[in-house]
Amino acid sequence: MRTHRFPLRCRGAIAAAALLVASQATAADKKYDPGASDTEIRLGQTIPHSGPGSLYGVIGRAQAAYFEWLNEQGGINGRKIKFLSLDDAYSAPKTVEATRKLVEQDEVLALFGSLGTAPQSAVQKYLNSKGVPQLLLNTGAPRWNDPKHFKWTTPGLPIYSTEGTILAKYLLSVKPEAKIAVLYQNDEFGRDFLNSFKDVLVKSGSKAQIVVEASYALTDPTIDSQMINLSKSGADTFFNISTGKATSQSIRKVAELGWKPLHLLVSTSTGHSILSAAGLDSAKGIVSLVYAKEVGSQRWKDDPDVKAFEALRAKYMPNIDPDNSIAFLGYSQAVTMAHVLRQCGDDLTRANVLKQFTMLDGYRAPSMLPGVTYGFRPDDYTTIRALYVGTFDGAEWNLSDKPVSE
Repeated sequence: MRTHRFPLRCRGAIAAAALLVASQATAADKKYDPGASDTEIRLGQTIPHSGPGSLYGVIGRAQAAYFEWLNEQGGINGRKIKFLSLDDAYSAPKTVEATRKLVEQDEVLALFGSLGTAPQSAVQKYLNSKGVPQLLLNTGAPRWNDPKHFKWTTPGLPIYSTEGTILAKYLLSVKPEAKIAVLYQNDEFGRDFLNSFKDVLVKSGSKAQIVVEASYALTDPTIDSQMINLSKSGADTFFNISTGKATSQSIRKVAELGWKPLHLLVSTSTGHSILSAAGLDSAKGIVSLVYAKEVGSQRWKDDPDVKAFEALRAKYMPNIDPDNSIAFLGYSQAVTMAHVLRQCGDDLTRANVLKQFTMLDGYRAPSMLPGVTYGFRPDDYTTIRALYVGTFDGAEWNLSDKPVSE
């Protein structure tokens, strides 16, 4: 029997062809949109690093620190994260300008963690028309839960209407004849909370009623006059729908005036840095809805997620206080975004990023309390479906036995 042997050059050609076919098959398995490649994933956000909302700029700094650490570990599936956090000073025109730059010049794969109802509303239609994910917004306006019309936009905080409903039902259970004074930020954020709260009061048919309302603008230097008028109303309950420095000022003013209402505070403003600025003793007795661990608290000092954040903070953000729960929230969002990108594998298209994100129902982010998870589904962008009722004791939040749903 004769054995046929190919010349060496033929065998070399066959091997080269086989290698070419294999590499083409591997390349075909990878799908990229702008902002992704074999070596890099570009993400962006707009957030107020300056201006009236600058307190929240620490969110972006914490996320940048996490991605720096992640890149040192090799990135995600071998790709490094390039994270661009642009300052919009909580100004809608600046948000529009910065967002267009991120999409059209920097060509990011997705935006996530951007902040503010009004600023993000200004770019929602633009990003959806471009098919660019606008994920984990640091706002809980109901408008973000609209997958039918704006599928590329998802909230990152509990939906305000959900929270307003739960707080109203809680109030009716403990003080059914409450006389309520309301302070609210005069924008969509404030009105979303207030309207859902009012709806419950009206539908309940109870004797509880709002006796006075006062609003403020985010740029107002002080809210002293509003607080004085509210305290004189005879109200025995104070629903505080404020953010940042206005929250600190309002808590401090309640104490200065000797007013002793049942104080309900929205969850967006329960951060330890906000309460500390008001004076922790002044914040005693405040009731809010809580879904996140209080970083810096003795209760969570041995929690693995808290310890991981503390190690990151100590190395990359030593100038940020260890009890900065706003930074912890930013870190937690970055870990969640990394999880989504990891799930994408080699299909780094914007459509797949959105698909993987909207399958997060049941995922527990590092900052979340036991029993709390994300609730995202493809047809329902409810961020969190159940939260704890918490009462601040001057040091930490004492929580209800289990989470409460709407």
